[in-house]
Amino acid sequence: MSYRGIGAASTMFEHAVQMCWLIDIAALKRATSSMKSSYPYARSGQTIGLLGGSFDPAHAGHAHITREALKRFGLYRVWWMVSPGNPLKNRGPAPIEQRMERARMVMDHPRVEVTDIEQQLGTRYTAQTLQALQARYRGVRFVWLMGADNLAQFHLWQDWQWIMENVAIGVLARPGDRISARMSPAARLYRANRIAGRHSHMLSRVGTPAWCFVNVPMVDQSSTAIRAAGDWSA
Repeated sequence: MSYRGIGAASTMFEHAVQMCWLIDIAALKRATSSMKSSYPYARSGQTIGLLGGSFDPAHAGHAHITREALKRFGLYRVWWMVSPGNPLKNRGPAPIEQRMERARMVMDHPRVEVTDIEQQLGTRYTAQTLQALQARYRGVRFVWLMGADNLAQFHLWQDWQWIMENVAIGVLARPGDRISARMSPAARLYRANRIAGRHSHMLSRVGTPAWCFVNVPMVDQSSTAIRAAGDWSA
């Protein structure tokens, strides 16, 4: 082979290597993009706390109750499930990408994952989401986390009794909502299934129905107040 032929072959080889690198980079970008919207990982035997909501926007109060839930309820991880929208609210939230970005800034914790899994599952109501999660994550125990204000109106949620019967519930008290929550229809109907706060770590181990109400030092901050102050906009 002549030097000219060798040079041409070398150029072709370099071009082929360059194309392989470009293909690999493109594949990596696609994989990374796919990972961003993939389902969170959990294996059988783990207990995952679920904190759902619009997070419009996420704030220090959400982060605080999450850290308390990890400690009090013996959870392996907590997923922040940023919902497409709240069926009980008339006003639509900010775009979900914007809310998730804010949530990740607020809650940078190795045992907390921010996810749009509800949007990926295509579910609208909490009961539907929980049913889909139980079907997808066999052997994983889920604990639904919520503030005392949500327990006060829990009886208005779609299929709320199915939730109580099939998913453990951890309630974290917020300022001013403790009495109304404890006197709520859900609390009264399932009072025999309540775990005392001093035994809160058992919530992740007992069968359902089971719920636990814990009083924690609260951060008096709300998404509504943040929006009203003009510190967050869609």
